[in-house]
Amino acid sequence: MALEHAIMVSLAERPGTGYEIGRQFERSIGHFWSATHQQIYRTLKKLHADGLVAYEAVPQDGRPDKKVYTLSDRGRRALAEWAVSPTPVAPLRSDLGVKLRAAEFGDLAAIIGEMKKHRDEHLALLTLFTGFETDYYPAPDDLTGRKLHQYLVLRGGIRNEQGQVEWCDEVIAALERELSHG
Repeated sequence: MALEHAIMVSLAERPGTGYEIGRQFERSIGHFWSATHQQIYRTLKKLHADGLVAYEAVPQDGRPDKKVYTLSDRGRRALAEWAVSPTPVAPLRSDLGVKLRAAEFGDLAAIIGEMKKHRDEHLALLTLFTGFETDYYPAPDDLTGRKLHQYLVLRGGIRNEQGQVEWCDEVIAALERELSHG
């Protein structure tokens, strides 16, 4: 997926300024597709040049006009086409996995410490995502449309983080066993 599509999804849900899109990335979309404010502004400029978004200049006191972006009709068509296009399975790329393969050449206690850090980070994300689920989707069986789709993405994030925490636990236990027998 390209950043262009993530921004187009954001604008399809709600018009906004580059700053507002950046804030939405920080709060939600960025958990699944990250971007800096600079990348967002650069991409908005390209999307506008390609006719996929439009903007309205809104005057501000003592400051330059702000641009409120919307998805154009052409952008909606492009987004609809992209949404149904085939998505290849992403190849697994894991620095941590390769480091585990090299564990026999390193300091096992340090590798366990690194695994514990990763576990803590995944657990923090899992806690955040399950909090979102509780706060924003108390009755998931009643969801339809955009809310259902957002919920399903969130569930994917929850399941991914659950799997990561479980894998880290498994690796930590196995390496601690190895260390104690070493």
